[in-house]
Amino acid sequence: MFENIGMWEILVLVVAGLFILGPERLPEAARWLGSAVRKVKEYATGAQNHLKKELGPEFDQIQQPLNDLRSLRSFNPRRAITRSLFAEDEPVKPNGFAPGANGASAAGAAIAGGAAGGAAASTPPPARPAQQPPLAANEQPPVDPDAT
Repeated sequence: MFENIGMWEILVLVVAGLFILGPERLPEAARWLGSAVRKVKEYATGAQNHLKKELGPEFDQIQQPLNDLRSLRSFNPRRAITRSLFAEDEPVKPNGFAPGANGASAAGAAIAGGAAGGAAASTPPPARPAQQPPLAANEQPPVDPDAT
């Protein structure tokens, strides 16, 4: 809940509370704040449990976009670029490399293969699409009306 607040911010809040409320009322205010936060957490947990019970398996479908957004918090651009360079066909996952056939990532296998003296990676590179033959003289290129 307070993952965005650091130790220095909490210290500043305590010192400000000490000056504003004074040493006599500060413990009582801290107790009240703690109990209010505890009640809010209990209400939120109760509401979530109630929704789980009422919706059943549909609750997971509703919660999936939220879980995807949470996973984007730990998204590392360096991993995404490495993955896209070494494994084109595998989906990009924000929390790590997409596993290959043997449980290791294709990018990790390629890096490990390169570190082992140029040994071949355990997964073959993805097949490239066949290239179109060049156009003949005065031939018009094909047009995709959906793409334009």
